[in-house]
Amino acid sequence: MAVSTRRLTFGRMLLTCAMLTGVLVAVMVLALRLGAVPFSLSDLAQNLLWLASGHPEKLSTDFRLIMVDIRLPRILLGSIVGAALSVAGASFQALLRNPLADPYVLGVSSGAALGAILALLALPALPLMTPLAAFLGATATIAAVYFLGRREGQLDSGTLLLAGIISASFLSAVIMFLMMTLASRDVRGMAFWLMGDLSASLPPGLLCILVAGFVLAAGAIFTTASDLNLLLAGEREAMHLGVEVTRVKLVVYVSASILTGLAVSVSGAIGYVGLLVPHVMRMLFGSDYRVLIPTSALGGAIAVVLADTLARTIVAPTELPVGAMTAMAGAPVFIYLLRRRLS
Repeated sequence: MAVSTRRLTFGRMLLTCAMLTGVLVAVMVLALRLGAVPFSLSDLAQNLLWLASGHPEKLSTDFRLIMVDIRLPRILLGSIVGAALSVAGASFQALLRNPLADPYVLGVSSGAALGAILALLALPALPLMTPLAAFLGATATIAAVYFLGRREGQLDSGTLLLAGIISASFLSAVIMFLMMTLASRDVRGMAFWLMGDLSASLPPGLLCILVAGFVLAAGAIFTTASDLNLLLAGEREAMHLGVEVTRVKLVVYVSASILTGLAVSVSGAIGYVGLLVPHVMRMLFGSDYRVLIPTSALGGAIAVVLADTLARTIVAPTELPVGAMTAMAGAPVFIYLLRRRLS
């Protein structure tokens, strides 16, 4: 995870992000077109043009129902979730100085899952309580791991990692116990959610809150990008170079945990995205966090939208969990990266 020696310029960063944005738009168009009811490119282009020009009354009934009400919100949700998980993963890898760190390493996903299960048990008739309770569970876990991870008043990376592993193990045991108390129908739904699910219908207001939360948390991490480059060399060296290590670690920990909590609360645990996408972006564009953070966000969005498209089309009309698709694709990629690193 050494910092790239290539000189970073604003033009190079802008070109890189523009290229990835183009790929993301192409993947979104593909995701809009494919599904149990496919649309031709000409019909898709015509209806999208009417929608963008402010003439929604010209949209066909099928297009409005399938594209506007179902596919487009799902694609936007997948983009936000993928971007949040990837930025969180890159941040935790720097914070813990561990290339195997991912957004779930500190137990945030287990806390969110526990909150979701408790909501399903207590208020099964209120669907929107599930993401809210999941986020509250993730927030409680963030706070608990933070206090457990402090050592002599400072946030210690090693202690933080151990606290996260222990908390995740304990919460997983509680989850397994509670799963046994759910009805069989609810167990199936919760198991599907735990493997990653983007099929939940979210109101536009909640989607806007997710976007705002992502922008604020990712923006806070981006302000520490230069400090993260120095922090990778070691805390003592970074401190000698003028980095406020305590402040940087706190900002990164809180912001990355919020990103993880937001993503897990609406999608469940989608694995491998936060672990692998930052590594792929490093391999392609270098390890400078000033470019790694935005490229990880775009790369994560591409990965999740593509995985969700495969999940809902590969055995259509039946849907697979998104997490199953990312695991099936992610494990071989991880093995390749591992062998490439060792060779």
